[in-house]
Amino acid sequence: MTLPSAPTSTDARLELLINWLNGHANRYALDLATLVPASSDASFRRYFRLAGKDAEDAGTGTLIAVDAPPPEKCREFVQIAQLLRAAGVYVPRVLEVDVEQGLMLVTDLGTTSYLNALNPDTARPLMRDALDALIRWQLASRPDVLPPFDEAFLRREMELMPEWFIGRHLGQEVDEKTRGVLDRTFALLIASAKAQPQVFMLRDFMPRNLMVAPAPNPQNPGVLDFQDAVYGPITYDVASLLRDAFLSWDEEFELDCFVYYWERAKKAGVPVDPDFGEFYRQLEWMGLQRHIKVLGLFCRINYRDHKPHYMKDLPRFIGYARKVAERYRPLAPFAKLLDELEGRAVDVGYTF
Repeated sequence: MTLPSAPTSTDARLELLINWLNGHANRYALDLATLVPASSDASFRRYFRLAGKDAEDAGTGTLIAVDAPPPEKCREFVQIAQLLRAAGVYVPRVLEVDVEQGLMLVTDLGTTSYLNALNPDTARPLMRDALDALIRWQLASRPDVLPPFDEAFLRREMELMPEWFIGRHLGQEVDEKTRGVLDRTFALLIASAKAQPQVFMLRDFMPRNLMVAPAPNPQNPGVLDFQDAVYGPITYDVASLLRDAFLSWDEEFELDCFVYYWERAKKAGVPVDPDFGEFYRQLEWMGLQRHIKVLGLFCRINYRDHKPHYMKDLPRFIGYARKVAERYRPLAPFAKLLDELEGRAVDVGYTF
């Protein structure tokens, strides 16, 4: 395979990475002239693909070099990769790591992401594979291994919405009435999350971070971007998978996937609620917590980190949030607040 020539850059981090890779070139037959960007990321991590091989894995003929400048989480990536692999989940193997400098060399799971592979013919088998992998991960759960996704964590995430979406993006003051609606909504969602069984939780379990494993790998899919894993509510990753930033499903397909997960999880011994109606309510409220966070997070990525391409997906999350809030009477004030915010957005020239 012929790859483009290496990028020319005065980027100090890139030079650091190349020099570090040089030290491992012989062991892995690395061809540094083939180094090219492999993917983009919402964080400050960068991924590069280059020709190389690992003696224990026939692989793709390429490896992935990771630039994760501190405080990005190399140490956590290594730890959680080991946990996932022990649980029977297909993840990159860490070949070399320099935690202090934030550099890694890992195996390559290929170039076919779920996001690119999903279509009407492939959606059901691929999503069921992903849900089966999630069940394997949840079955490995135990407390005091990963950081807790606790009340402070939940609240900190949701506070991104008033700060970055309402305040920074819409340019609106969070007045006393708005603050009251937000506080009451946040309290409901936190109470629901805390009441759920707690399991290993990936947080970014979505099609963009899942790779179609090459046949005949029985552990499809390959899972990426797991360094932020925590111990938290059982419905979070299911909601993350089906109510994603980059694509939407009709409710019939969503429900089919939710029922499939619930039945398989219950049979496997994962502690889902035995009543599907309550499980579904938990899942929807958990998803709303995530949608509230993402509304603020995408605005922060735009205004603070100068990565505007996530903004086009704000309407999807407004839609997710509105649908859930309108379905449940305790969340009706939040649905009304979303209506008001959309009106303000039009007034100041923003569209969703």
